Amino acid sequence: QVQLVESGGGFVQAGGSLRLSCLASKSIFSIPAMGWFRQAPGKQRELVARTGSGSSTYYADSVKGRFTISRDSAKNTVDLQMNSLKPEDTAVYYCHAEYRFADYWGQGSQVTVSS
Repeated sequence: QVQLVESGGGFVQAGGSLRLSCLASKSIFSIPAMGWFRQAPGKQRELVARTGSGSSTYYADSVKGRFTISRDSAKNTVDLQMNSLKPEDTAVYYCHAEYRFADYWGQGSQVTVSS
């Protein structure tokens, strides 16, 4: 099993920045894929960014050039740096890990961007 604990998030004005951090109970380098999803009210959960083995990354088109996902080996976290935030980025953000054919989720972090 993998436990994921999120931190960060909060309230920011449009154009501002926030950083989300996801602390894993296992070495992040033993987890093949980790990423961040988000779910806005009335919408389906969507993949925002993902980091796989090696240095491979994926970003949703809506966040390319604004968000950066990274693995911090010293802290054993996967972080999501969010810049140039827009009101449409408002959602609950969830850390996700894929480990031994099972999915694990963080508790969710609210990100609210005001216009």
